[in-house]
Amino acid sequence: MDQGLSNVSTSFHAFLTQAPGHSKAWMQAVKGLDDACSLDKKTQELAYIAVLAALRLESGIPFHVKAAREMGVSRQEIVSAILVGLPAAGNAVTGVLPVALAAYDSQ
Repeated sequence: MDQGLSNVSTSFHAFLTQAPGHSKAWMQAVKGLDDACSLDKKTQELAYIAVLAALRLESGIPFHVKAAREMGVSRQEIVSAILVGLPAAGNAVTGVLPVALAAYDSQ
């Protein structure tokens, strides 16, 4: 896998490399949404991790946990971000914890 893409999931890597037109359009939209966000980058990353956990999208967790850690997010903040959705999304969010903690500890 390309060094610049080594932290993304296999499925997202395939999207980026096999659908360049679509992925370019997607990434432009993502950048636009990022630029429009009023949250600081750390809070935005923690919120994104919470959404991924609530939606049970484990494949994106390692990339975003590593990005959060690089921003200075603690291991306990990762746990709290995942569990913040517990009342609304139910205990399914706990299924993301092992993936998130493994990604956090791997650095």
